[in-house]
Amino acid sequence: MNGSEAKREDAEKLLRKTLSLCPVCNKLIEANVVERNGKVFIEKVCDEHGKFSDVYWADAEYYKRASKFFVEGRGLENPNTPSLLPCPFACGLCSRHRSHTALANLVVTNRCDLRCWYCFFYSERAGYVYEPTLKQIEEMLKLLRKQKPVPCTAIQLTGGEPTLRDDLVEIIKLCKRLGFRHVQVNTNGVRLSRDPELARRIREAGTNTIYLSFDGTTEKTNPKNHREVPKIIENCRKVGLGIVFVPTIINTVNDHEIGNIVRFASKNMDIVRGVNFQPVSLVGSMPREVEKFRITIPEVLQRLEEQTQGEICKEDFYPIPCVAPISHFVEAIKGRRTYEFTCSPWCGAATYVFKDGDKLVPITRFVDVEGFFEYVRELTREVNSAKRFKFAKKIAALVKLARNLKRFVDTEKQPRGLHLEKMLSHIFLKRGEYRALGAFHHRALFIGMMHFMDQWNYDVARVQRCVIHYVTPDMRVIPFCAFNVLPHVYRDVVQKKYGMPVEEWERKTGRKLADDFCRTISK
Repeated sequence: MNGSEAKREDAEKLLRKTLSLCPVCNKLIEANVVERNGKVFIEKVCDEHGKFSDVYWADAEYYKRASKFFVEGRGLENPNTPSLLPCPFACGLCSRHRSHTALANLVVTNRCDLRCWYCFFYSERAGYVYEPTLKQIEEMLKLLRKQKPVPCTAIQLTGGEPTLRDDLVEIIKLCKRLGFRHVQVNTNGVRLSRDPELARRIREAGTNTIYLSFDGTTEKTNPKNHREVPKIIENCRKVGLGIVFVPTIINTVNDHEIGNIVRFASKNMDIVRGVNFQPVSLVGSMPREVEKFRITIPEVLQRLEEQTQGEICKEDFYPIPCVAPISHFVEAIKGRRTYEFTCSPWCGAATYVFKDGDKLVPITRFVDVEGFFEYVRELTREVNSAKRFKFAKKIAALVKLARNLKRFVDTEKQPRGLHLEKMLSHIFLKRGEYRALGAFHHRALFIGMMHFMDQWNYDVARVQRCVIHYVTPDMRVIPFCAFNVLPHVYRDVVQKKYGMPVEEWERKTGRKLADDFCRTISK
């Protein structure tokens, strides 16, 4: 080995191997995830189109920290499709998928009242209207509820723009009737700003959360609905309809607004439950200017730390599967499989923030998070190892956990009036039931992020562990990063098959697509 080769070896370290896609032809190819110059890259070579390299995570040490929380999921007992093709070309879900559906997306329409240059959903006008019937929606919902051993209980109604459907209230009621405890509507909020009655009707029908597009606090960074946001908040506040802000973060466009978005959310915590940042995925109509627009999770967190002057730091965030020990403890107590978030640790990160006066205090500043997780693991092992008197062991574990929560909470650093240990004790004594979580979520501001993939950073190991899925009328359940990254295989094929030409839809309904159009958001 010569000197230059030795230097290259020192500078570049192979972290793992995976499979990816060629960004040009979408062929499945081998890829290396490597550490170089303090960052993590995904590198691959297509025989026809050459070498590709993209930043996977912009902080190698943070990548390694996240990897400690990897948890392998256990998949489904009743997959919907056979594994006839290699991943990600046989999704449905197949037996190779490692996670159950934690959140299902159900597209109720492909119509939208906005045209946004960075929309991940469409690269051009589809030419057809896709709106599944109530009967088709019912069958899709039933499919999700039949998943074993963990039926799906969380649904997102999405689009397009769901509020364009006149029967949205009936769809929400159908979700609740079939056992979905959490129903959220993914919307730009324009119609909610203009129609207070719509907010009341969807709340009364059973909507838990509005998943609101919100890309900044100025009209320049949030041209979609900046003018409507005050009215959206007002109308939701009147009827007690919770809001989660969903900013798409694009490097050089709105990455300077990350701190302002969190500040604005914290000023409306009576109705805003969280902020879920989405570093941009270069799919759909998004220009493929990778170097200009790419931003990864560690970079979003670093900007948040800088823009909040350190009130919220990168180290306050943990990867999504970190909460698996809690799921496993609840599972041991209940004696049956329960919800678990076993996505890749590099898919997303999250924390909870509380207010102490005007100050934002992340939960990590007064809770020994990792110590708590380890203690829960210890109790889970105690319950699972019991050969006799298992019921008594379960009760003892619950009581022990409730009594010892104070060991992990620094009451002197805890925000005034919070009493987190009592709140958590109530949640565990109720065995993690959905309603018991309400008091916690009404005091805390959730801050999370989910970086969906594109052809440049595609990692098959991630998509096999995806927990956010789309359900389709051909009775398939498809991971998010297969559905949207391979639209010619999944989304567009399915929606064209079950849609109708625009002309036919307009003739049938007596309406024009243009009648609903609001504005175009140009680059």
